Amino acid sequence: MASKAMVWDATGQKFYETGVSKGGLYLQDETGAYSKGVAWNGLSSVAENPSGGEETKIYADNQKYLSLYSAEDFGATVECYTTPDEFDACDGKKTIAKGVTIRQQDRKTFGMTYQTILGNDTKKDEYGYKIHIIYGAVAKPSSKTHSSTNESPEASTMSYELSTTPVAVTGSKSTAYLEISSVDVGEAAMAAIEKVLYGDATTDPRLPLPDEIAQIITEAQAA
Repeated sequence: MASKAMVWDATGQKFYETGVSKGGLYLQDETGAYSKGVAWNGLSSVAENPSGGEETKIYADNQKYLSLYSAEDFGATVECYTTPDEFDACDGKKTIAKGVTIRQQDRKTFGMTYQTILGNDTKKDEYGYKIHIIYGAVAKPSSKTHSSTNESPEASTMSYELSTTPVAVTGSKSTAYLEISSVDVGEAAMAAIEKVLYGDATTDPRLPLPDEIAQIITEAQAA
């Protein structure tokens, strides 16, 4: 009879997540869809900052009666060395003449994707990867420092605080964040969803909503 006891640090069961790559930007159009996407080069870090879910304690009969919890919110901090030209509209910029840009304009809502590496103790970084998707993002104004060149040159970085508005998910609460793991989804399904997200020779990249993502992956797994 197989043992039911807990086992710690078994071979192949030491997991980790690292890196950030393959950033993508998708502007939201007037219908709420995320149209043609573009590559986001120079993405150096994405810090996921969920908030909310705070407890409010309700007392009755001289004792704790129940707990109510506030709605959860999702935010993120994105650091990068550069942004796509299309991000200017998300950063409150507007070109009024060739080479002339003004700021403090309305900021467009966007979605974004990025990948992280999934590793373990046997396959290392080849274990798998994860696609992360953020919906309904708005970038807050950020600071940027320009420093004199010296004997220790550094490239200037930009940092953006993102707030989000969640999108609907059938049978679940709305969400602004979704992740897809290659370890669980499988190679064929990952290829199907990447064709949509990243495009190919005949298909423009776009960002589908959660219900469509679930449908694409389910159909690819069943094929």
